Amino acid sequence: MTIYVVKPGDTIYSIANENRINVDRLISDNGIEDPDMLTIGQSLVILRPSVVYTVREGDTLLDIAAKLGVSLNSIYRNNPSLGGMPDIVPGQILIIEYDTPKRGRISINGYAYPYIDRAVLRKTLPYLTYLAIFGYGMTQSGELIPTDDDEIINIARLYGTSPVMLLSSLGEGGTFSNELVSAVLNNETARNNLINNVVNTLVTKRYDAVDVDFEYILAGDREAYIEFIDDLREAANERGKRVFVSLAPKTSADQPGLLYEAHDYEALGEAADRALLMTYEWGYTYGPPQAIAPIDQVSRVVEYAKTEIPQNKIFMGMPNYAYDWQLPFVQGESAATALSNVAAVTLAGDANSEIMFDEVAQTPYFFYNDEEGNRHEVWFEDARSVLAKLNLVLDEGLSGASVWQIMRYFPAMWSVINSNVDIVRTGDEGLTNT
Repeated sequence: MTIYVVKPGDTIYSIANENRINVDRLISDNGIEDPDMLTIGQSLVILRPSVVYTVREGDTLLDIAAKLGVSLNSIYRNNPSLGGMPDIVPGQILIIEYDTPKRGRISINGYAYPYIDRAVLRKTLPYLTYLAIFGYGMTQSGELIPTDDDEIINIARLYGTSPVMLLSSLGEGGTFSNELVSAVLNNETARNNLINNVVNTLVTKRYDAVDVDFEYILAGDREAYIEFIDDLREAANERGKRVFVSLAPKTSADQPGLLYEAHDYEALGEAADRALLMTYEWGYTYGPPQAIAPIDQVSRVVEYAKTEIPQNKIFMGMPNYAYDWQLPFVQGESAATALSNVAAVTLAGDANSEIMFDEVAQTPYFFYNDEEGNRHEVWFEDARSVLAKLNLVLDEGLSGASVWQIMRYFPAMWSVINSNVDIVRTGDEGLTNT
């Protein structure tokens, strides 16, 4: 795998010829909607197959996978144009292997809401070890506020992906509430009721794990939160289930702020089976324009986390979205608009803007003027920024990466990940034709 950055005068055909690859494959691997419109500074993933298979009359994907000794999901990953579906025709060429040597084996977690587009879900599931489904809220008495998750759980299992229940501090009003968390954590009856309800849901819904995402917890509830995660893990493990905990991106034990103070890396890392670092949102909706997950800042969080949590428990967060700020930014008034990374590149092309790359943040960005003449600044993710983050996961020996979120398909992310690592797949052995 190589990454090519579009230069003035480039066309999709000249790039394909220069790199000696099939132009249709180049278009498919990068999800290019309009091959006649490339943007200067745009990054493209160049993949070179080393093993291919030509579909014969009567072949099925399952037969091909068995014959070649590979998993069905690996064929889906190497051929994203299949969309995670088994439909093939005689004469079709399938990529079985690429020439890039794998650098390691990691787990990948992806977050989704139950209403995710099913085509996007099926196309993405072959890349995921875990699918964390957002999510369950709770009441002060420890009852769960359910979500419509049955169908998405079943689809995940069809692809051998482990479904993960997400428990958040959302109340009945649909907002994060530290008062709600405090009320539950400090009431033994409510806390035990919540633990029982979570474990029962894990079992009855056939979830493999629960991810606890309690944010903005009061500092005074720090010890109660640790005790809750510890008790939940003990109860869940007895039923063969795991407990994950989502952690704010800290760089020191005593980091001030409501987001950080109750997230004790050492204690929560010990209490939970996995720790998911929320290493994004440096650039956020109401903040000034900047990279969403600058690699230098993400690296600082990872370095601190490794001093408190075993590295084989740590998942590093990776964002799958972009932000568009109208300038000038006014604190307290301005708000960025979220969009997909693919849409960001399209926007740059429509505006005839050159995409630039911040070498410190290892993140692309660009400026453009809207139809009313307002200046905008956009920060997003591309193949280069994804590779930088993946390299950090590998170099630091972490368990894996956690993608927030998979609601929009991002071809470059999955191409980079698939080309460089083997993905832990807990359910491939029992995978059936989907």
